[in-house]
Amino acid sequence: MGAGSSILGADGEWGETSLGDMPESCVAAVLLYLDPPEICQVARLNRAFRGAASADCVWAVKLPANYRYLVALAAAADGEGRCDGHGNGKRFSLASTKKEIYARLCRPTLFDTGTKEFWILKNKGGLCISISSKAMTITGIDDRRYWSHLATEESRFHSVAYLQQIWWLEVDGELDFCFPAGCYSLFFHLHLGRPYRRMGRRLCATEHVHGWDVRPTRFQLSTSDEQQASSEYYLHLHEQGGWKLYHVGDFVVSNSDEPVKLKFSMMQIDCTHTKGGLCVDSVFIYPKGYKPERANIVCM
Repeated sequence: MGAGSSILGADGEWGETSLGDMPESCVAAVLLYLDPPEICQVARLNRAFRGAASADCVWAVKLPANYRYLVALAAAADGEGRCDGHGNGKRFSLASTKKEIYARLCRPTLFDTGTKEFWILKNKGGLCISISSKAMTITGIDDRRYWSHLATEESRFHSVAYLQQIWWLEVDGELDFCFPAGCYSLFFHLHLGRPYRRMGRRLCATEHVHGWDVRPTRFQLSTSDEQQASSEYYLHLHEQGGWKLYHVGDFVVSNSDEPVKLKFSMMQIDCTHTKGGLCVDSVFIYPKGYKPERANIVCM
């Protein structure tokens, strides 16, 4: 069928109809079956599609079940930005259209004094979270003989913790958050060697890398409803290729309105040898099965 068809008018004459003659309610019913990027594309077709593509009924079903909780966090972050002189002047709240809410939640939102960040995926609306190394408890982090903080554009938080050498490696973190119901995967974002740039080229210093081949590094995850997961990796086997996402485990959220408390850790506490040359950037939480573009994922 073409974009237009013939109908018999009231005066007995045949006329032409097109997609532009479709009622917005009918167009909206079709758009419910499209992903958000596809909705934005078909909105360019004509006025009827453009109007339907902005309807609340279309975007409400695309939002996470607990979007009101996320909106409150985003609005608070935007309010802090305006106080700091970085706001865009427009107040964001639940009174915004559902399309505006979806678009805002797709942009990263910092919370917990800027050490954590959340956003939703543009295609499916799944929730993602990143937790900076500065939000974690790291044994010996304040002793410059062992650790230092490196400024880098390769981190979402523009800073990573760099281990020069230590006997007892232990990194612990927590998160208390309301997740939309679903299954999630947790990863540690790590890099063996110290990345840096010289003359516009990315290089990696490996003089401190040692000790990761003696014992595996153990990763653990637990939730407030007694879910547990763990994994072990010999980090030296994954030295090449830059940053890696080490899969710790998965957890399931059944109630979108109840906060889940997560505890996660990485440990290598065999004190018969030292280890070093490791960058700890952050922890990522993604919807299970999602693979970030250009990500190097390591799984058991």
